[in-house]
Amino acid sequence: MHILYDQPAEHYSTFRLKNRLATVIEVSCIDDLAKLNTSNVPQVLGEGSNTIFLEAQSRPLVRYTGSNITEHWTTEDNCLFHIEAGHNWHKLVTTVVNRELWGIENLALIPGSVGAAPVQNIGAYGVEFADVCAYVDYYDWSTRSLQRLTVADCKFGYRDSVFKHEFAGKGIIVAVGIKLSKVAKPVLSYQGLDTLPVTSSVSDIYQQVIATRNSKLPDYRQLANCGSFFKNPVLSSADFELLQLSYPAMPGYRQDDHQVKVPAAWLIDQQGFKGYQINDIGCYPKQPLVLVNYGEGCAADLLQLITQIQTKVWTAYQITLEPEVRLLKGNGQQYV
Repeated sequence: MHILYDQPAEHYSTFRLKNRLATVIEVSCIDDLAKLNTSNVPQVLGEGSNTIFLEAQSRPLVRYTGSNITEHWTTEDNCLFHIEAGHNWHKLVTTVVNRELWGIENLALIPGSVGAAPVQNIGAYGVEFADVCAYVDYYDWSTRSLQRLTVADCKFGYRDSVFKHEFAGKGIIVAVGIKLSKVAKPVLSYQGLDTLPVTSSVSDIYQQVIATRNSKLPDYRQLANCGSFFKNPVLSSADFELLQLSYPAMPGYRQDDHQVKVPAAWLIDQQGFKGYQINDIGCYPKQPLVLVNYGEGCAADLLQLITQIQTKVWTAYQITLEPEVRLLKGNGQQYV
């Protein structure tokens, strides 16, 4: 266990607002977790690619840094990997693609740790973490015990899971199991991949995902950001078709449950936010769904920009945009 005090928040968030973190606790194994004093329940943090500290944090933060990866079993068609939460997600994708295994190639270059993937049910280009999840190992603060959750237990939804609701603040993810295929299973329906032939290799798709993301999204190491800032809103088919009468160019992706996912980027772009700035906080010129910090951004300017975007989109389309990024107040609670 490694305990750090009075840390600069910009070292623990890829958005890099300048605040202070009272305590950061790094643990690398279950035994470390058992030693933690959880009377002041800690806030869980991964690599900070989906977290913005709006204020100085008085609540301790805990990071699980164990990163081992093991192959549990393999058959002629499939294999199961057990990955500790501290493993980098993109590094995992690269590893399995190099082994010509299918399932998460569409999720290449998503920043963050493996432990964060179930919380957000990360997804891109028609694939979600839930599609490959076999289980999630979760350590409960109150019972001081490890439990293995099934996919059904996790209650995965669009950018949603049980870890954002019933289990929020009650424990920490320490590992996941993912089931991958040795048989080709390309998912090429989304724009950016739909020009690839169905005979594409897993490496071809992986490289195309990386190229597409790099063409639209800034590298957080060079320009502070947390990736896509808002969730893509999901509408009923009837509501979407009604909106299309007024906005024929509005894109939508039909879901299995008679709903339609509308790209938040299109809604924001149509309201003129591409490249828009409030002081050092702005919308990325190539992709307005990505909010960026040009260096000296502050929480007040960020919140003002969020409000402006939400208000204009609601006024135009009666659609509510919800942040995908976790915005934390000083006590560790999420800003609403």
